[in-house]
Amino acid sequence: MKQTLLELMRMSRICRMVLATCLGSFILVIFYFQSMFQPVMRRNSFVAEGCCGKGSRNALEELYSPTQTEFTAAALLHQSRRERVSEACRAHSASSRQRRVLTPADLRHLLVDETHRLIYCYVPKVACTNWKRVMMVLSGEGKYADPMQIPPSEAHVPANLRALSQYSIGEINRRLKGYLKFLFVREPFERLVSAYRNKFTLRYNTSFHRRYGTKIVRRYRQNATEEALRSGADVAFREFAEYLTDPATQREGPLNEHWQTVHSLCHPCLIHYDLVGKYETLEEDANTVLQLAGVDDSVRFPSYSKSTRTTDQMAAMFFRNVSARQQQQLYQLYKMDFLMFNYSTPSYLKLE
Repeated sequence: MKQTLLELMRMSRICRMVLATCLGSFILVIFYFQSMFQPVMRRNSFVAEGCCGKGSRNALEELYSPTQTEFTAAALLHQSRRERVSEACRAHSASSRQRRVLTPADLRHLLVDETHRLIYCYVPKVACTNWKRVMMVLSGEGKYADPMQIPPSEAHVPANLRALSQYSIGEINRRLKGYLKFLFVREPFERLVSAYRNKFTLRYNTSFHRRYGTKIVRRYRQNATEEALRSGADVAFREFAEYLTDPATQREGPLNEHWQTVHSLCHPCLIHYDLVGKYETLEEDANTVLQLAGVDDSVRFPSYSKSTRTTDQMAAMFFRNVSARQQQQLYQLYKMDFLMFNYSTPSYLKLE
């Protein structure tokens, strides 16, 4: 009996040891995969994987350790913008870093140019069509010479540019560490109104009318006509605002990329962006990227028409018919973008 009891105790100890070993291995596997996806948030130094010939410097090196005087001011400007993003992420960590590990699905908006070691996170309604054109020229191996020769529809074909999500985990992490990563942002409510104008007030956007317009009319318009319910072509901005702030919309999944928040598209609290360009200084910031890549002599960023641009005054006009409650809810929805990219709260908002 005593021998049997000793045998049982010995087997119990063995089982506990095996269980502890398995649990430890499982934890190590978790930390391994987390480290593979977790990019470096602070950059003190880096090892450049030679892409540009012996003795040459890539865009990332030139930004952080400029050798040319024209890059010095740009380096200081973008350092201050990076610090602003980091401060906002730290101050609002509960809302901005709920997920600490990136997945490939998070990286679909990050486009890669292998030749010049660039990663661009595209944000709809922030000159992304022209940036995609430029990226096609840069990564096209001579197929394209002028960005403006590329039709807008072709610029948005996914197969024409490679997304970071298409790489293996190891390749993703190496590029996040070694390539210059940049994005362009815009005043959040000007971007929102621009998206509304483009997708709901132009007759040719029938796909958006059918997919979103009909749903919005059905949910938020009393006594809607049969034609409005069928076409969804006359959505008011007030109805669009109600749709965005409705908890039911949040439960349906991520917002459409054209009105999704920038921090949800590009994950700047998880990915260390080296350069944050702004729509308000688009020409200067675009030229900085091209100069850092060493292509400013051969590639020009397309100019854009200012006559049709959505302005602050135009945004104020659209918000005039939105209730104070919905204005506050919209501000809360886009608050991180305001804070992260140093945009002031609009003076026309009715905030308590």
